[in-house]
Amino acid sequence: MAEIGFYHLTRSSVEEALPQLLGRTLEAGQRAVIRCKDAAQVKALDAALWKVRDPVWLPHGSKAMGHAPRQPIWLTEGEDAPNGAAFVFLLDGGAELGLENFARIFDLFDGRDEAAVGRARKRWTAMKSAGHELAYWQQQPRGWHRAR
Repeated sequence: MAEIGFYHLTRSSVEEALPQLLGRTLEAGQRAVIRCKDAAQVKALDAALWKVRDPVWLPHGSKAMGHAPRQPIWLTEGEDAPNGAAFVFLLDGGAELGLENFARIFDLFDGRDEAAVGRARKRWTAMKSAGHELAYWQQQPRGWHRAR
């Protein structure tokens, strides 16, 4: 079973929170897929990742850019993982199928959006019932706090 972390964003947007998590992913020698809800979110996230200053650079690509096997971080609105990623980041609304192919799953949701929180609760319940190891992380003023 995959290790699944639910990341409750309370202080920043996905575009602000993802760079640190992706930086740690790359430092660990892993590749990532980011599953977005639609093409507009892929485009917006692509633009945001090019502007990141810490970490200095987050090499990434999408269907529009091509060269999928070479991309350490792949942005998609679908279920594809053409870069051989072991980590997947689910943004609220991103495809949830085929998660058994990943070693680690990061489920990020906006805590300021009650509907997003409700959808995350449903995903938590479904994943717990499926026997996955779950962790809940909540954004704090100084980083993340893991609730037990």
